[in-house]
Amino acid sequence: MIPHHPEAAQIHLENVLTALGNPTRLAVVRVLADGQERSCTALLRDQTKSTMTHHWRVLRSSGVIWQRPAGRENLLSLRREDLDARFPGLLDAILSATRSDALTDASTAWGERS
Repeated sequence: MIPHHPEAAQIHLENVLTALGNPTRLAVVRVLADGQERSCTALLRDQTKSTMTHHWRVLRSSGVIWQRPAGRENLLSLRREDLDARFPGLLDAILSATRSDALTDASTAWGERS
């Protein structure tokens, strides 16, 4: 694993909400909510590498995603079990509330590449 993944007990609500308060990061979480692991480059389009790196760092350090190296790329997955254990129902409520939000839909590439 890449460093700076907090332990489940170290995931704080304010950090999760801050991470999900950005439409781009929220859209990434919506894509990862299907439980599949995806490559970093498959999730965002029209973003610079530095911008993508920033979003991954925020999501990773807040405890929202796992990020692991795989060859020349990094793979991302949602830390659903940890988030559900720490904050029961929170992730489902957020995902449900944003299901038809055009702003978060426009922020990601919905391709099935990995």
